[in-house]
Amino acid sequence: MNNYIIMALIATVGTWFVTALGAATVVFFKTPNKKALNIMLGFASGVMIAASFWSLLQPAIERAESMLDTPAYFVVTFGFMFGATFMWISDKFVTFARAKANNQKFQPNEKLQRIIMLVLSITLHNIPEGLAVGVAFGALHNNFSTENLLCAISVAVGIGLQNFPEGAAVSVPLRREGYSRKKSFLLGQASGMVEPIAGLIGAMATVYVESILPYALSFAAGAMILVAVHELIPECQKNQKSQSYFSTMGIVSGFAVMMLLDVMLG
Repeated sequence: MNNYIIMALIATVGTWFVTALGAATVVFFKTPNKKALNIMLGFASGVMIAASFWSLLQPAIERAESMLDTPAYFVVTFGFMFGATFMWISDKFVTFARAKANNQKFQPNEKLQRIIMLVLSITLHNIPEGLAVGVAFGALHNNFSTENLLCAISVAVGIGLQNFPEGAAVSVPLRREGYSRKKSFLLGQASGMVEPIAGLIGAMATVYVESILPYALSFAAGAMILVAVHELIPECQKNQKSQSYFSTMGIVSGFAVMMLLDVMLG
């Protein structure tokens, strides 16, 4: 197996592990520390916004100009919008599934339906995130450098950080409904199991079908921007009256760290 595919697998297993860590909070706490989650979400969103350009869009433009006859502006715009749209559709499914789970009156012996619906909704949401990590590492196949490697790692770190609260988002509600800590943890971490599979698909497609690389990179960028802007930033900005600018500095810090790495290694 190609070394970069293996690296993508390791990275996405890592993002799955962070999901498990988030789910594990249910073992120690009934609710995770909101202040810590806010700063983590803010930092992750800053990293993802910066990485979406330097690690994904900029290389996509360069590859499209050198590899394809199609104008680069069309390639990256199409890929970016397709990634954002794909993520939007998955988010709509998540919203629908959660609403149905919350509104439907399940009988006691039908509680399993509610659990499956919650886990599946988060699982679907993790597919494009795993693809984004896989594409970032698969892109190293034709253009390896220390800078690009660190950029790919930053994509995985950004996805991993925002997976922490997602794991908690599954396990904590299950614990509140009366499920054991062990069962709540197992179901919470299971929502991240799809990421290594999606990461493998993204990396293999990028490595073995070189012509799709510019599209794949911009697709991943679109998915990451939508996650950061639609979900992470609004979530970390909650409770601003009591913690003014606290989460905002997390966003700025995350962006600055990614920018520093790019400029320092570029």
